[in-house]
Amino acid sequence: MSWPVLTVSIVVVVLSVILALMILLHKGRGGGLSDLFGGGMSTSLGGTSIAERNLDRITTIIGVLWVLAIIGLLLLYRYYPNAV
Repeated sequence: MSWPVLTVSIVVVVLSVILALMILLHKGRGGGLSDLFGGGMSTSLGGTSIAERNLDRITTIIGVLWVLAIIGLLLLYRYYPNAV
């Protein structure tokens, strides 16, 4: 396995674990783990809290990075067919 493929594969694994943890932190129907970090301090106007919005943004960014890493791995396998 060539070093670019190995490097991107490690990045994909790390991003996958981080993305799974970020998704588990989100608030479900009856609260969630995000309450541990201030997610339960939402306003009484029915809006989402600042912590929940920041968690949404971070999760979206991690998700986009994960998709880009998967596409990068696909391109590496396509252009380095003997890398396997």
